[in-house]
Amino acid sequence: MAPKVSEPNPSTRRPTTTFRDRLNAGPSLTDFVTSPPSAETSAPTSSNLPPATDPPTSDPPLRTALVGPANRKREITRLPSWLQTPIPSSPNYKRIKADLRGLNLHTVCEEARCPNINECWGGSDKSAATATIMLMGDTCTRGCRFCSVKTSRAPPPLDPHEPEHTAEALKRWGLGYVVLTSVDRDDLADGGAHHFAETVRKIKDKAPGMLVEALTGDYGGDLEMVDLVAGSGLDVYAHNVETVEALTPMVRDRRAGFWQSLRVLERAKGLAEGMITKTSVMLGLGETEEQVWEMLRELRKINTDVVTFGQYMQPTKRHMPVHTYVTPAVFETWRQRALDMGFLYCASGPLVRSSYKAGEAFIENVIKKRKGRRDVTMVEDLREASRGASI
Repeated sequence: MAPKVSEPNPSTRRPTTTFRDRLNAGPSLTDFVTSPPSAETSAPTSSNLPPATDPPTSDPPLRTALVGPANRKREITRLPSWLQTPIPSSPNYKRIKADLRGLNLHTVCEEARCPNINECWGGSDKSAATATIMLMGDTCTRGCRFCSVKTSRAPPPLDPHEPEHTAEALKRWGLGYVVLTSVDRDDLADGGAHHFAETVRKIKDKAPGMLVEALTGDYGGDLEMVDLVAGSGLDVYAHNVETVEALTPMVRDRRAGFWQSLRVLERAKGLAEGMITKTSVMLGLGETEEQVWEMLRELRKINTDVVTFGQYMQPTKRHMPVHTYVTPAVFETWRQRALDMGFLYCASGPLVRSSYKAGEAFIENVIKKRKGRRDVTMVEDLREASRGASI
């Protein structure tokens, strides 16, 4: 049994840092989807994390440019080449988008402006596509300073038909693995947990072979709601810590908390045998190496199975600025470190996000192998019982 998550004594904790949301000159979505101009000054910069043991030599230096009026020039860092992705335009991307709109389904892929949407939706085979369905509408009651999802204190009421419609749509879509997530709904007494659990049950009723990953909120720390969702028949329980403990007050909504998130993951892990738990972390927010190490140690204490690392990208100029563009070599270093610590799987790279196509494929194989072993064991137990009864 994993040790209980215990929050450090308040007297020893780092004091809450005040965050001032301000305009800044960082790169916006336009920089994200376009190639950099050819006439900028090159200026190498370093990550706040240590380089890999054997770093590749192919990582180009970061590029800077001077912008603004002649008498008020300021230097900005251009989006690195390894973070630039093509604008999605493939026929399959357009078909999937039309399907989703016709079924009145929302995806976090669109709402959170995921850079991998072209890769996940743009393949030649729609059945191999990956989409993260966002339940309970597209408006969140929280205001995390990294997230571009719309916010409101009083979002529209839940659609009572959404669980049935979502399950039917996914059955017709024919996916083997689906990720469900939701906005936070602090305006509801249960945080939307019953709605989420009902959606999972409907999917399992209509498509028993479909594997379901649930990326949930923290339900305000109500662990009974975590039990409800974790016990609904899902295969992977995911909840994101987002960043290291020291930066949580600056990055996440005040109602979220690092230790609260650990308690959610620990509770889900202990509820069902074989439950895979997963969390995701953004780098580039100003975290230190030791802070990342400590976060990984806390996650392993509660037997978290999967961790992913991705680059924080500023969605708009109203959101937190990027502190550091972490190089692919450093991401690879953290991947190796996580695996060495005993994590079942780690996806780590500048464009990796919570729901990452390659990671889902790996987890899908793990779940199927585990189920296969359980089936074999069950058959052997039945044969043994049968032989005993005939003697």
